[in-house]
Amino acid sequence: MSERLRKKDNLGAVLVQVQDDRRQLKCSLEKITVSESGTALDIQALDNAIRIENDIRKHAEDYVKTINKQQLVPPSIEDFPKQSIRIPKWKPSLESVPDVQAQWEELPGASHGEKHPISTHVTCNPAHQNNRASVHVYKCGPSLPDVTRTNTNAAHHRREVAGFVEGLQVSEPKGLHFPSMTEGDVGTVAQPGMLCLSVQHKAAALHPREDLHTFKKGSNSRCLKQPKWQTDSESVCVRKDDECTPPWTTKTPPPSTTSKSMDQSDMMQGSSSLIHKSPQGEIDPLANLISCPGQRYKGEGGIDAAAIRIQACWRRYVARAAYLCHYRRKWAAGIIAISWLMHAQMCRVRKNLQARRFRQLENSRSRAQHMAANWKHIQSSKRTIIHIPSLGYSQTQRLNLRRLSILQNIQMSRLCDIRDENVEVIYICSQHLGDDILLYYTSLLKCDGATDGADTRTSQALSCRRRFIILTPEAVDYFPAHNMCLSTLLKYSPRTLKRIRNLIQGKWAYIVGGVAHMDDLAVADELDVPILGPEPAVFQIYNTKSEGRKIFAQAETDVPLGQGDVYSLYQLYETLAELMTQNITVQRWFLKTDSEHGGRGTAYCDVCHLSSYNWALQQYHRYGPDLWNSKWIQEPVLLRYLDEIPEWLAHYAQPAKTSCYPSWACFLKTFLRQGGVVEATPPSESVTYLTVDMLLEPGGEVTMLSCGDQLHGSCHLEVIGSTVPQTSIHPETLHSICMRVGQACLQRFIIGYVSVGFATFVDPSSMEQKVWAVDLNIAYSDQLAMTQMLLMVTGGTLNWRTGCLEMPIREKGCEHQITSKPPVVNCYAVIGTHLYHSNLSMLYHNVFFKMCNMNGIGFNKKRKQGTVFALYDSSERCTIGMITVSEDLPGALVTFAQNLSVIHQEISSPKTQGETNFKELIKNIKDVLKMTGQNKKLLKEKPAA
Repeated sequence: MSERLRKKDNLGAVLVQVQDDRRQLKCSLEKITVSESGTALDIQALDNAIRIENDIRKHAEDYVKTINKQQLVPPSIEDFPKQSIRIPKWKPSLESVPDVQAQWEELPGASHGEKHPISTHVTCNPAHQNNRASVHVYKCGPSLPDVTRTNTNAAHHRREVAGFVEGLQVSEPKGLHFPSMTEGDVGTVAQPGMLCLSVQHKAAALHPREDLHTFKKGSNSRCLKQPKWQTDSESVCVRKDDECTPPWTTKTPPPSTTSKSMDQSDMMQGSSSLIHKSPQGEIDPLANLISCPGQRYKGEGGIDAAAIRIQACWRRYVARAAYLCHYRRKWAAGIIAISWLMHAQMCRVRKNLQARRFRQLENSRSRAQHMAANWKHIQSSKRTIIHIPSLGYSQTQRLNLRRLSILQNIQMSRLCDIRDENVEVIYICSQHLGDDILLYYTSLLKCDGATDGADTRTSQALSCRRRFIILTPEAVDYFPAHNMCLSTLLKYSPRTLKRIRNLIQGKWAYIVGGVAHMDDLAVADELDVPILGPEPAVFQIYNTKSEGRKIFAQAETDVPLGQGDVYSLYQLYETLAELMTQNITVQRWFLKTDSEHGGRGTAYCDVCHLSSYNWALQQYHRYGPDLWNSKWIQEPVLLRYLDEIPEWLAHYAQPAKTSCYPSWACFLKTFLRQGGVVEATPPSESVTYLTVDMLLEPGGEVTMLSCGDQLHGSCHLEVIGSTVPQTSIHPETLHSICMRVGQACLQRFIIGYVSVGFATFVDPSSMEQKVWAVDLNIAYSDQLAMTQMLLMVTGGTLNWRTGCLEMPIREKGCEHQITSKPPVVNCYAVIGTHLYHSNLSMLYHNVFFKMCNMNGIGFNKKRKQGTVFALYDSSERCTIGMITVSEDLPGALVTFAQNLSVIHQEISSPKTQGETNFKELIKNIKDVLKMTGQNKKLLKEKPAA
């Protein structure tokens, strides 16, 4: 490459030409004469000097362009001594040049002997491979034209430049450009007063923050940190007057044109040594220019380099975008595949589950038909009853129930079915019971008082102990907080199911459940036994308030004024407006959800809060009851009610049980989602509610099992007890109504245990007793379970014809007398099913019974009177049941209230009253006693009248 460079232009010839031109200029300057009075200058000589100056500069620029078109190849480190070429020094003769310093003393210029330092800077191109570098060194003179400089300064600078060039030892001369220069250093690449240096190196770009350069000028030294930049390669020119122009175009050499790379550490050391010689004022503009990105694309070949870079970036972007698109599609395809597999699996599971449930339903229907055909034989034979007191409400309802396991165990008195000698009971318990409860029920069930004698009682105790068993599903431990119904827990308990199969093998057996659930069919199919109850679908349809009103209407039983099947808000407003207009004397209206149970889904609103109610009453009295039934008279009141009802409900409607629905908005949301009924309260201040339990046998017969007047707590719709037998309705009337309701249920394929709620009152307009059927529950009730315990401990029976609880009396000396009917006595009982007191948890059951015995609370087995308790759980012990038996109803009520008062005083203090419903129940009992006394007084006064 050196040879090719010499062919195009010889550096020595250029330097000789420069020397000749400078010599001619010197001869021209000799014509200048200086005198003391004035200075006479030869204008022609100055013009020639300027022309020669321009020619020299032009020639230097042409030379730079020619040199820059060549590729720069750094020297090989291994062969550095062999390949290094020394640039010839320019040493013109100085003797012939006169000293003209005295002639230019008045012109501004540099002082005599002043040194002009070399400004250097090293940059690196990170795009080059193997740290290949190109070094460009430029020397610029002072700010004044070179013609003003002294020979001494010119010679000094020439020696300095020559020595610096020799020190670099560049193998390829393309990187160093020294155009034609004279003794005055005129005609460099840049104009006088400018210094340019560019060194391209990769290491400087890789570590721009680690280079710290020290610049010295005279005795002062300054430390300047190298500026941060991200450019590939820049070639810059820095003037002292901050005017920057690129002296040549720069093109980054491709990797193919570079033979070998330079050592990175040597370049960094050389950069530091060069920068130390540069003044601080010249390095700042250079750093600012280098920090500007994109300098490599401004020189020759920059367009091609930019195009290559743009194409590379675009291809990289296209490839990256295509990859990301492919990756997203692949990810989406995987998700779709997994979703499809899961969907297909779910469809298969759903299909198999539907087929399995359909098979279970078919098997259940087949077993139900067989049980119906052999029901009478089953009732007279030895049989096993599997009691599963499951509350199969919806998941939402079960999650809102507190202490679900205790609520499902309140009917533990079903064990008393063993009072029939042909019955064995398998009771499924919803929680693990302690030994205290097991021993208590074992002691309670071993004797029913029907016979006397030690031997007889012992044999009966052993017989009773063998005829009942209590089982707890193992799934209770696996799902402690899921509020699952008992049937579901038993379904996932294979050990318990296997044990039940072994116990009922070869015997007549059937299941008596609670609130029907789909898992009842699964358990029955697993055990291969029938269910004494309706199908789950039938239960869900007819165990609603709206369907209950339809069944009562078919049975020709009076129902409260109202309407069912209300599902929308406008329908609710319109129904209320019509009912309130037609029955303007009704003071309170109930709103009940279809799935309401235990008074939880009931709200009420009083008409007296309606702003137009007084005006409507005036209109009613104006036209009278006979004309009020005309539509044209009711229309103004109807329209006004329709406008005021929304605001009336929003402000004055209240849920009956705020623990379930804290506000009207919450209740309304559930009401509209489930549907419900609107009913009027009885138009009387003295209303008695009662519950009747019936068995709808598979053979088609209806049997009354229990009836009692309800006892309420703080919520007048929540039943927590009853008095047995009921005394509010004539027995024949009640029996007739129940038979009609039972037959209407049988027509809808409802079998099993059913509870019917009634409301009775005296109509103020006719002074006749009215009976309304207000509730229908297709399930085994808590009252029926406690009634079974009552009959167990007393040995009595309920006579529905007379409406009395009859207990046989066995006198001394009459044990061996044969009589057709033993003497009986009528008695009454008060049953409390949901007695709650939070302070009861402080006492264990044995301590509780000792406390009751100390206060005279107990049961007299001979007289069949006193108090009996029902225990439900061993952990919390906050809920109990209690039965008091007496010869008359007031005596049973007084005993019941006294027991509650004594227990409350024993377990409470003035500061720790606890949460309880004892006080409300005591208050309700006092009201019943007051009403009973008034009724007796009226009965005594009637014959005298």
